[in-house]
Amino acid sequence: MKPAAFDYLRAHDAAEALEALHQEGGDARILAGGQSLFPMLNMRLARPKLLVDVMHVAEFGRIDDDGATLRIGAGVRQAVLERHVDLNVRQPMLAAALAWVGHAQTRARGTVCGSIAHADPSGELPLALLTLGGNVHLRTRRKRRVLEADAFATGMMATRKGDDELIEAVSFPVARPGTGYAFRELGRRHGDYAIVACAAIVDASKTVLGIGGVADMPVKRDLPLPTSPDFADALNQFAWDLDARDDLHATGRYRRDLIRQLGRQTIEEAAACRA
Repeated sequence: MKPAAFDYLRAHDAAEALEALHQEGGDARILAGGQSLFPMLNMRLARPKLLVDVMHVAEFGRIDDDGATLRIGAGVRQAVLERHVDLNVRQPMLAAALAWVGHAQTRARGTVCGSIAHADPSGELPLALLTLGGNVHLRTRRKRRVLEADAFATGMMATRKGDDELIEAVSFPVARPGTGYAFRELGRRHGDYAIVACAAIVDASKTVLGIGGVADMPVKRDLPLPTSPDFADALNQFAWDLDARDDLHATGRYRRDLIRQLGRQTIEEAAACRA
């Protein structure tokens, strides 16, 4: 199929893009990498009257590291972040997650913020942002606000972003000393959407496990350390609480088994990586 007719605006600065969103509201969509948007346009699941291209706005192409967080601008492509200096040291979970995002060709076009905006429950970057406790930076013509990742998504491909807002950046906390990070997933083929994706953080006192691909949006939970006698029961309860269901790709039982097995492996990898 082909998309319905739309107008196109190539924004030269943030003010121009934000003014267009202010004027058009829900009839406008932000165009960055287009890897999520164009399939929706072609299937006519989205019918905007105006596409606002922000890839030529210089301030959106920045990656800033203030020592505590990595701030990724709206125009930063996934491949650019993947090649960022010392990413595997500054935030190893993010580096590991990026390797699972689509293919090299799609990462060369797709943006980090675009993936967060799309809010696919199987998406690797929304899962990493949630598990790490990152933030989404939203902006309108008149104001800015910051939402924690666990408050941003409201359901499958649904978020709290307003019609006149754009995601100007997302921020990920950098790695903490004495903490291990890991990311794993299983799909039918590498690059396919995850049947189950797992992101884990392990420090001296607890485990944080994030799960994607099972519920309507990524979910995380604090668990005991993998050496605790309560660990297996807590992980099993997490698997049941996600209420995995049968679909074309896997049964609910298979997904629960994956959470137990892949989740444990991811947690053990993170524990082994503690510095």
